[in-house]
Amino acid sequence: MGLPSWIFHTLIFLFLILDRCISLASDIGDYNISNTDISWLPNLDDLMKGYARNFRPGIGGPPVSVALDIEVASIDHISEANMEYTMTVFLRQSWRDDRLSYNHTNKTLGLDSRFVDKLWLPDTFIVNAKSAWFHDVTVENKLIRLQPDGVILYSIRITSTLACDMDLSKYPMDEQECMLDLESYGYSAEDIVYRWSENQPQSHGLEKLQLAQFTITNYSFTSELMNFKAAGQFPRLSLHFHLRRNRWVYIIQSYVPSILLVAMSWVSFWITQSAVPARVSLGITTVLTMTTLMVSARSSLPRASAIKALDVYFWICYVFVFAALVEYAFAHFNADYMKKQRAKKNASKQSGEGNMKQGKDTIVLFSLSAAGVNQELAISNRHRRARRNLFAASRRAEEVENGRAKRQHKPKPLKKTLKSLFKPIDADTIDIYARAVFPAAFAAVNVVYWVAYTL
Repeated sequence: MGLPSWIFHTLIFLFLILDRCISLASDIGDYNISNTDISWLPNLDDLMKGYARNFRPGIGGPPVSVALDIEVASIDHISEANMEYTMTVFLRQSWRDDRLSYNHTNKTLGLDSRFVDKLWLPDTFIVNAKSAWFHDVTVENKLIRLQPDGVILYSIRITSTLACDMDLSKYPMDEQECMLDLESYGYSAEDIVYRWSENQPQSHGLEKLQLAQFTITNYSFTSELMNFKAAGQFPRLSLHFHLRRNRWVYIIQSYVPSILLVAMSWVSFWITQSAVPARVSLGITTVLTMTTLMVSARSSLPRASAIKALDVYFWICYVFVFAALVEYAFAHFNADYMKKQRAKKNASKQSGEGNMKQGKDTIVLFSLSAAGVNQELAISNRHRRARRNLFAASRRAEEVENGRAKRQHKPKPLKKTLKSLFKPIDADTIDIYARAVFPAAFAAVNVVYWVAYTL
């Protein structure tokens, strides 16, 4: 009678586990700790006897000199809306603690990160940090090394969101300066002194960074002594780096569409005045599109009191687009006004010609009836009228000369002067002038704008 199936499968499973254990043992091999020479290792328990981590090294004596070294791993995000940026750095601090020196070997001892909790550490903090956190995947990203003379190297990986005051008046042609400030929180200059490590200029890591919107143009490392009246003087180390915004993205996304919208509004100057729906719809469409572009571009920026360069350019384009719409309204008004004036002039001319014809007929009839009566009197009075007419002609000539002289010195009425000054212009002439004036004015404003904001 055979074995039950479940017993058979259990035996197979146990056999597979045993085979796996044998294979792992063969891969690992034998490790004989007795063959490892660890006699050079210092006895940490002896080093830590009487060690007080709450007191700085050499308390009561000269201040502890702490050398700092920063390597920038990445700048992840720069936010103009919140005036901040996010940076990941490797912060290395080195100082000497004679209480941990050992002299029986010259080898550097690498310690577990949990040993950090037993040591005195400088209370370095990031002054302009809004938030920060340590990395602990897969273990805490800390490094500590102990040299025979008691010099300790402590390295840690930090990601922090830091404040950066930005001047956006020239946005997007702006250049910003951001800082990373390191300072002791509790120890004054009497207890601790910070200095940059000798390797800091070669190991900063900034030249390797590739940012999406900015280019790092310059950087510097500074040190200063901050004076706080209530607490004393505190040492501070600062990393300054200059950022220049990459402008081509904004030129393609904001400036070029604005220029094309302004040029599109000029198309109405080549459309006939009678095409009212075409010209009005084109003008309104460009105005609304320009408004939408302005709102969408400003949504990602803070509501700062300073007027930004991009806002200025948007308003310049908006004024030109709106002026093109107003130009058609002005030209259309002049066309209607001149059309009404011509119709009124034609009507008055026709009325005057009819009255003149009727007057001529009346004069002819009256002349024929009076011709016989006046024939006899005309002969007798002819000589007398000739003398009288000669005298009257001389007086009229003298009065005409006097009146002409008076009219020359008499000022013209203000109403006639204003009327001649604001005389309507032909609508087609207005469009012809606009075709040249609008592009020339827009080009001149662009030259002034780019010179003012790029130099």
